[in-house]
Amino acid sequence: MEKAEDIIQRFKKVRTLPHIISRLTRLINDENSTLQDFEEVIRSDPALVARLLTLVNSSYFGVVRKVDSISRAVALLGMKNLHNIAMTDALQSMAGREKKNRSFSFNQLWLHCTACGICCKMIAERIFSINGDDAYLTGILHDIGLIVEVQVEEERFMRAFDALRADPPAIVELENHYLGTDHCRIGYLLAGEWQLPLPIAEAIRDHHSVAEELIPASPTGILQLSEYIVSQLGYSMKAGVSLPLAPVLAAHFQDNMEEYRVLAEDLPEEINQVRQMYEN
Repeated sequence: MEKAEDIIQRFKKVRTLPHIISRLTRLINDENSTLQDFEEVIRSDPALVARLLTLVNSSYFGVVRKVDSISRAVALLGMKNLHNIAMTDALQSMAGREKKNRSFSFNQLWLHCTACGICCKMIAERIFSINGDDAYLTGILHDIGLIVEVQVEEERFMRAFDALRADPPAIVELENHYLGTDHCRIGYLLAGEWQLPLPIAEAIRDHHSVAEELIPASPTGILQLSEYIVSQLGYSMKAGVSLPLAPVLAAHFQDNMEEYRVLAEDLPEEINQVRQMYEN
């Protein structure tokens, strides 16, 4: 983990990791926290306040009357939604500017992460009948290590990214060859810094691992299923590159093919709604 930790520390000198995330996460993990506690934390970040009010008044949430106070926004959205919005906002703020004549695109990565977050939530709720909030967070953050790498080790990262094809070697193998670490390890460490639940951190760490004992309904299983589906629909982080399914996930997918077919048909519209919400 030493190389991953070094890259994170160098990234922090370029872009400050938003401290409000760890504060909100502590509140989420504290069963005695209240909506008022969340309101106090959010008030300390004017940019987040503006984003929150913009989002809650978007067509996605369908409120009848305009929401113009933090307290009402907090009451309408709830603590989990607030936390996920803040995390999504943080992910956007950490991304760099697009550069011409470069094969890697922050916009494409953002679309991929958004698609994965939405798909994870849909899989959790539709296929496994469990709450999808943590699944969304896992999906939206799973490639956060790529954002860090490209801004700290741009030249080495681009060698790895340009070498990535549909066939092996996989991205993590290329990263380890050129950078000495990979985005899964970096994301795992960041998830720990942000005090995210361990299953989310482990899913970020393991989302490129193929394990026979993988449980489809686990955070890692849901994330890998999501990455497979979104890549099949053209939302991969690099055109033409997709992840293979572990045998146990492939068997589960085959056994539930009709449910996944309907989910895949509905996914593009869900993605468009969220993109419009965050791009307004």
